Amino acid sequence: MAAVQWDPQQYLHHADLRSRPFFELVDRIPGAPARVVDLGCGPGNTTATLPARWPDAHVVGVDNSAEMIEKARRDVGAVEFRLGDIAEYDPAVDAPDLIVSNAALQWVPGHTGLFPAWIDALPSGGVLAFQVPGNFDAPSHALLHDLRNSPRWAERVGGPHRAAAPEPGEYLDVLAGLGCTPDVWETTYHQVLEGERPVLDWMLGTGLRPVLGALTDPDERATFLAEYAALLDDAYPPRPYGTVLPFRRIFAVAVKRN
Repeated sequence: MAAVQWDPQQYLHHADLRSRPFFELVDRIPGAPARVVDLGCGPGNTTATLPARWPDAHVVGVDNSAEMIEKARRDVGAVEFRLGDIAEYDPAVDAPDLIVSNAALQWVPGHTGLFPAWIDALPSGGVLAFQVPGNFDAPSHALLHDLRNSPRWAERVGGPHRAAAPEPGEYLDVLAGLGCTPDVWETTYHQVLEGERPVLDWMLGTGLRPVLGALTDPDERATFLAEYAALLDDAYPPRPYGTVLPFRRIFAVAVKRN
């Protein structure tokens, strides 16, 4: 499938709900880091809040989407934004006290293999903190996987989930084995979405991006989205107060020991 093409405006349609896990993650980060790197910073809307949390810190945002970085640089001051790939990030460039990542590592296959170099670069008491989706078995993703791999679409967009993340226990084992004191937890948010076909709108900002990148023909794309939308309508029926999208997320805050 094609490289993921991000749309900052679409991603920000549900900015409040997408941002909440970031703030709950940051609330659990101890200390006052002087150098902070946000890997997978996206459009910078959450990165922008870090200078208020740590006024004396130098904050850097890194993302591999030129569209996201362009919007971040345009909208956010007091933060250095840089185009770069998480999988190739070299912490020696920034010598960070804190590496934070919000809903980005799931797009990096085998990302736990990057942790040793990151943690090795942290000072004693430095922190690696991240959160990732833990809902890849949810209907929103399972239905998308089945549709992509159906006879009609498999040749164009078939294959396994593009994004994936280990379970909390694996993160705990890896981080503890790297000489950290890890705090790992999970939360399921029962998000109430509003509007017409809001789950489709949510997925258009995230999980559907690889499909949209591969289906360049407008008619073909419209047909796929119509089929997927019908499946979502059955899986997530609207209620009088909105459409409920349960969303499980996995969190980790790892403090490097002496």
